[in-house]
Amino acid sequence: MLKAINTSYLVPFDGSFRISVASTSPPQNVSSDEDCKQKVKACVKELSKIQEILYAHDYHSVLLIFQAMDSAGKDGTIRAVLSGLNPAGCQVYSFKQPSKEELDHDFLWRSACRLPERGKIGVFNRSYYEEVLVVRVHPELLRKQRLKQVVELDEIWADRYRAIRDHELHLAKSGTLILKFWLNVSKEEQRKRFLSRLDEPEKNWKFSEGDVKERAYWDDYMQAYEAALRETSRPWAPWYAIPADNKSYMRLCVAETILANVKTLDLHYPKVSSEVKLRFEELRALLQSSSSKNADN
Repeated sequence: MLKAINTSYLVPFDGSFRISVASTSPPQNVSSDEDCKQKVKACVKELSKIQEILYAHDYHSVLLIFQAMDSAGKDGTIRAVLSGLNPAGCQVYSFKQPSKEELDHDFLWRSACRLPERGKIGVFNRSYYEEVLVVRVHPELLRKQRLKQVVELDEIWADRYRAIRDHELHLAKSGTLILKFWLNVSKEEQRKRFLSRLDEPEKNWKFSEGDVKERAYWDDYMQAYEAALRETSRPWAPWYAIPADNKSYMRLCVAETILANVKTLDLHYPKVSSEVKLRFEELRALLQSSSSKNADN
């Protein structure tokens, strides 16, 4: 199983994570936006080569999970990181309000149906973590899930953290590389981005009154994120709390983290058996003979 690459943004596995010390801004010596973009392109180019081997090897899959407050930049980051990859080998799913069918199953069901198969890269834009984030902030949503019996809320969250840990451990043991990114945007930067959606006509479509209303629950969301990251960051399914106030730097951090972790997989092209190799020359002669006959005709 994966042993997570350590970076300054890796959420520790001992439950000591605190949002109060998690930076939303890049370090002072950060590269320029243009330099960050060029470095992202270099990462994607290298990741594209590895993707080919991942597919051919057909032993591992990669699952990238993105969680964040609204306007943190999930969509743009996913687009930037996957821009140079083979789309046939990528699967991106966005999880919004659950449907009636999804509510008729356990909370992991709808995402389990969308897990990437071996050889492919899967991306969850939001995920089963919504069940310990938005549902924790708005516990009235539990009524729609028709739980079998009434239990204390703290017990519900503890049970779900445990289910998530077990689920991810099972996936990791089955060959899935799980990397989870919390794009940590500040409340002030979110305000600015919401205002830009109002001020710039081409961004008006992104604006939602509901997003603004959710800002009133900011502190509740931060508590929910802190608890979720503390309870579920593990070596085989690590969380990375990425500063999101600077989009170029954020995307570079994500790209570099993905690349570094994927490189730890023992990926290689399948080896051809000696029996098959013995027939290579025979098959080569057959193909060349076929070409000569077609030329004569």
